[in-house]
Amino acid sequence: MVMVMDMSMGREAAQDAVELVYRPAVEDFTSALRARLRLSRRGRFQLWLPYVMGFLLVGEVIVITTGADGVAPAPMAGIALGAVVLALSPWLQARQFHRLTERQGVFRTTVTQAGVTVATDTTTASVTWAAQPRYVETPRGFVLFSADKYATGFTMLPKHGLGDPGDADRLRALLDRHLERAGKTGSAAPQGRVAA
Repeated sequence: MVMVMDMSMGREAAQDAVELVYRPAVEDFTSALRARLRLSRRGRFQLWLPYVMGFLLVGEVIVITTGADGVAPAPMAGIALGAVVLALSPWLQARQFHRLTERQGVFRTTVTQAGVTVATDTTTASVTWAAQPRYVETPRGFVLFSADKYATGFTMLPKHGLGDPGDADRLRALLDRHLERAGKTGSAAPQGRVAA
């Protein structure tokens, strides 16, 4: 009788499992990195800083065109370059991540009651719910984050890797059972948290 119960529990776990098969795209990483920036005050500042710098640059151009004394062109060019680099930094980082993962081939990810297992042509890694206890859903996928202040550890689960459109709802429900959903401001919402 114990064996029957173990087998039925195994079947239930297999039914709850959600599988993804995909090759990560630059856009997946860009989306994940932008979501990570929104989790911390410093990251949100980094997202807004290019706009502030652009506003200052436009103000300086207006000052110069009206004939008033302004800042020399070299600092203005530095501000403009800094704004562009900051605005593009998630995309530039995403390209680097993409180059690293291209060589690993197809990603086969399984999400179960125990956590996430990612297998590629070259590696296999498992992540427990405790290691990455919060997540964000973006238009491109689900991103799991570590609990540290800057969310240094993250795992992407791109929606294009799901086999069926209904799998997104199953995956969201599974994540809600085990993780905290991080809010738009970066604070974790208390909803849906179950002991991992």
